[in-house]
Amino acid sequence: MARIAGVNIPNDKRIVIALTYIFGIGLTTSGKILDTLKIDTNIRTKDLSEDQVNTIRIEVEKKKVEGALKRDVMSNVKRMKEIKSYRGSRHDKNLPCRGQRTKTNSRSVRGNTKKTVGSGRKASAQKT
Repeated sequence: MARIAGVNIPNDKRIVIALTYIFGIGLTTSGKILDTLKIDTNIRTKDLSEDQVNTIRIEVEKKKVEGALKRDVMSNVKRMKEIKSYRGSRHDKNLPCRGQRTKTNSRSVRGNTKKTVGSGRKASAQKT
């Protein structure tokens, strides 16, 4: 297994997909990295030479990935909370902060405890 930016890259995947296992590198960024290095995107990770892996490693180190990127995101959220912005308050309450509705959706954010609310009239109406 190749190790780039502290992440073990899977051997049996195409290198363009395998690079997306690094936090901060998506499909577009991995494609751009491989294009600049003139490496085929369809080659498997296990088929790369050590020289190619080292050049990829050097190119990835130029970008802000993994720990540094996570630290930046955390500090941005912390700053929003400190200045008491709307987005910061939504982060504080563990609610969606990008305009999604919360009456019916956002179960994953609010928790999966489903509470059914009803009038209870249907059961009593059937008895009569």
